[in-house]
Amino acid sequence: MDFKHIHIGKLIQQKVDELKIDSNRIGKFLQSSEEEIAAMYHSESIDSGMLLKWSKLLEYDLFRIYSQHLILYAPTSNENLKTEVLTKDLPQFRKKLYTRELIDFILTLIKENEKTKEQIIKEYRIPKTTLYKWIEKYGK
Repeated sequence: MDFKHIHIGKLIQQKVDELKIDSNRIGKFLQSSEEEIAAMYHSESIDSGMLLKWSKLLEYDLFRIYSQHLILYAPTSNENLKTEVLTKDLPQFRKKLYTRELIDFILTLIKENEKTKEQIIKEYRIPKTTLYKWIEKYGK
């Protein structure tokens, strides 16, 4: 899984093929024609409302893919720059969400000597203790 370049349409089509969902069922659930569904498969991005419908149909959290991208590639927030308005109006998330796919991605980078442990800790801002726990638990 390439978390840097997300083509959500291809991922949806892959999951549909994996689950062998009939196109008629998809059309009825999404209230879309076969042409519209085919266009979604070719689209790199999809409206969040439609993505929510796909997540329900596929019983798979497609939004999590974007969360993993943010964990790996978005700059860390600076606590000093946060305004009081933002902290009051939007929910604050305390923990990062590490899926098994993300863990496997990181461990593959180490195993194939594409990045060192130090590079991963620095570039992806994964805590050292977390990385070593992953290696111990999943690295075998």
